[in-house]
Amino acid sequence: MTHIIIKNRLKGSIRVRVVLICLLLSAMLAAVLIGCSEMARLPVSAGTGPKPELPPPRTTLIPTVNIAKAVGWPAGATPLAAVGTRVQTFAGDFDHPRWLLVLPNGDVLVAETNAPPKPDDAPGIRGWIMGKVMKRAGAVTPSANRITLLRDSSGDGVANERVVLLEGVKDGMNSPFGMAWVEGALYVANTDAVLRFTYALGDMRINTPGVKIADLPAGRINHHWTKSLIASPDGSALYVTVGSNSNVGERGMAAEQGRAAIWRINLGSANAASPAPMRLFASGLRNPNGMAWVPDTGVLWTVVNERDELGSDLVPDYMTSVVDGAFYGWPYSWYGSHVDKRVKPPRPDLVATARVPDYALGPHTASLGLAWSGGTTLPAAFSEGMFIGQHGSWNRRPHSGYKVIFVPFRSGVPNGQPIDVLTGFLSADGEAYGRPVGVAIDKQGGLLVVDDVGNKIWRVSAVR
Repeated sequence: MTHIIIKNRLKGSIRVRVVLICLLLSAMLAAVLIGCSEMARLPVSAGTGPKPELPPPRTTLIPTVNIAKAVGWPAGATPLAAVGTRVQTFAGDFDHPRWLLVLPNGDVLVAETNAPPKPDDAPGIRGWIMGKVMKRAGAVTPSANRITLLRDSSGDGVANERVVLLEGVKDGMNSPFGMAWVEGALYVANTDAVLRFTYALGDMRINTPGVKIADLPAGRINHHWTKSLIASPDGSALYVTVGSNSNVGERGMAAEQGRAAIWRINLGSANAASPAPMRLFASGLRNPNGMAWVPDTGVLWTVVNERDELGSDLVPDYMTSVVDGAFYGWPYSWYGSHVDKRVKPPRPDLVATARVPDYALGPHTASLGLAWSGGTTLPAAFSEGMFIGQHGSWNRRPHSGYKVIFVPFRSGVPNGQPIDVLTGFLSADGEAYGRPVGVAIDKQGGLLVVDDVGNKIWRVSAVR
C-alpha cells in the first residue's frame, strides 16, 4: 500500500513539473513574441549626426532579436559602390577576416580571427539564446589566429602575393585583432595582451618570438574580446581599445576593471624593456573599436558601440574625438547625461562629467571600422572625412548598418550627413551576403574593406 502511495505521489510530482515547464516555455515564447514585435519608430537617419533624436527608452522582457542570417555572396555578386566609384575583390578565401593594417611599403596585413573561449560570458537560457544568435550570424567558428600578408605587386588593385606572417599558439596568436607598425616593430593586440615582433618592411615571415609589452583585460567572460590598436603620429605610444564585460554593468563593476576604455602604452625608446608603462586615456566607452587620427588637429577619434535593450531606436552608436582623461558615460548614462536607470547603484557624480559624443551613427549599426580619408584617390566628395565600416544590427527591427559610410569633415570636425560608400550587403529577404568590419586606405588611395561573412577584402576605387 505504501509503495502505491509513493508511486502516485511521484507521478503527481512529475505532472506538476511538466506543467511548470510548459508554463515556463509558454512564458518564454510570449516574451520572445513581445520582443520580436518591438519595432523602430524612427528612421536610422533620425539617430544620426551631431544632434540625434533621442526618444524615451522602450524595454521588453526579452530584447529584440533580428539577426541577419549569414549566407555569403552568390557567385559573381558584389556590394553596390557609390556613384563615381567601383568595387572589386582585392583578395578572398579567408577564415573570418576582421581587421586590416596597411604598412608603409603598401603591404596589407589581415587579422583572420574570432572570439576566444569565453565559458562564463553568457551562461543559462540567455547564453543559449545568444549562442543561437551568433551562430546565425556566422560568428561562432574557432579563431584562425592568423595574420596574413597580402601584396599587390602589379598595382592593379588585386593582391597577387599572399603569405602567412604569424599563425597559431606557436607564434603567440590568441584572437589577434589590432595591429600597428612602428620603427622596425610590428605590434599585435591579442585579446589578452599586446605583443611586439621585430619586423622589417618587406619581410614575408616573422620567425622570431614576440615579446609581451602589456597585459590587457580578458578572462573567462571577456564579453567584448576585440582589442584595436593604433600608434601615435610620432611613434612614441600605442593606443588600445578595451570593450566592456557586459551590456550595462550587470555583472558588477568589479568585472569591468580596466574595461570600457582606451589605454595609452608608452613605448619609450626603440629598445625599451617590457612591460611598457600604460595608463588610462579615456573611459566610459562601452565598446570602442576603430581609431583614427585627424592629421591637421592631431586629435584621436574612435567609433563606439553603445548599449542594447532600450528599444530599436536607442542607443545610437557614435563617433567621437577622444579627450585625454574624459569620461563618456558608460554604464551610468548614455549620450551624455541620459541616465540609465537599470544601473545600480547610480553615480550622479560621474554622470555630471559625462562628455557628449561628437557624432551619432544610428542605433545598433555596430560601427566598427574607422579610417581617415587622407591620401584617398576616390572622388572629391571623399577627400576629407572618415570611412566607417558598419557591421550591422542584431537587435533592431528593421535592420540597421550592414554598409560602409563616409562622414565628411571640415576643419577637423564632422560636417554634414553620411554618404553611403558600399551597400547591398543584405538580400531582399534580409539575409547577410557579407558584413563589413575594418576599413583602410591603401598605398594607391583605394579603400579596403574587410568582410567577415563574405570572407573577402573589397577594394573601392574611382571610376576612370
